[in-house]
Amino acid sequence: MNKPSSLVARWAPRLRTAGRALAVAVGLYAAVLALLWWRQEALLFHPQVLAPDHRFEVPADVHEVWVDVPGARLHALHLRLPQPRGVVFFLHGNAGSLQNWFVNAGFYRQQNFDLFMLDYRGFGKSSGRIESEAQLRADVRAAWAQVAPQYAGKVRVFYGRSLGSGLAAQLAAEVQPELTVMVSPYSSLAALAGEIYPWVPGALLRYPLRTDAALPQVQGRVLLVHGQRDTLIPPVHSQRLQAVQPRAEVLWLPEAGHGDIQNHPRYLEGFATALAR
Repeated sequence: MNKPSSLVARWAPRLRTAGRALAVAVGLYAAVLALLWWRQEALLFHPQVLAPDHRFEVPADVHEVWVDVPGARLHALHLRLPQPRGVVFFLHGNAGSLQNWFVNAGFYRQQNFDLFMLDYRGFGKSSGRIESEAQLRADVRAAWAQVAPQYAGKVRVFYGRSLGSGLAAQLAAEVQPELTVMVSPYSSLAALAGEIYPWVPGALLRYPLRTDAALPQVQGRVLLVHGQRDTLIPPVHSQRLQAVQPRAEVLWLPEAGHGDIQNHPRYLEGFATALAR
């Protein structure tokens, strides 16, 4: 008659220990999720900060430009040619600054295109800090609105690299440029995060950046460029984007990874061909 009660007495300490362990695990998981929610910017953005008096070693036809936005002042470099065919509005990746992104101006001179490249909040000489996707998109829109009047009637090219690819697609859906170039793009930042961190609920991501939702709305020409050895943003993301925008051309670079695309001759050749059309 006492056997069940003795079993309960024997297992009770173990059950209490297991319960405490489960509570600790749940608490740690919740703490990690809370940290991810509040510290997403530190995980997503890795800016190189430059001193306010930093001087860029650039030719005389490259000008420093400032874009005033609510709560911040954004810095940009603007290659301006005498009679350009148009402009490449360049949105760079999630790390560095214009110090390492603004390169190969000679390529754009050869194509007779101006180049406008922006540093996001907290990058380079830009002030402020990124606080939301809506703010980031608004900053990009403000920068384009400032430069756009100079290129009325000319060819407008929106170029996004890695992080910038989603921003370029969203802006292109609003403005409808003649050409949108997306290099190492993601179908969405939410999808990419789900692949890297499958244990994190998708609703936790405050920067979903739905490229796959914006791209079908782009009416102009679209060029996707992807290295087939890219392990950071796998090539399947460009395949997904072409599926939602069948008119998009895809330039595959078999030997390229994520950060070295610019070193492959086929990249510049394909980009030059797209600009020449």
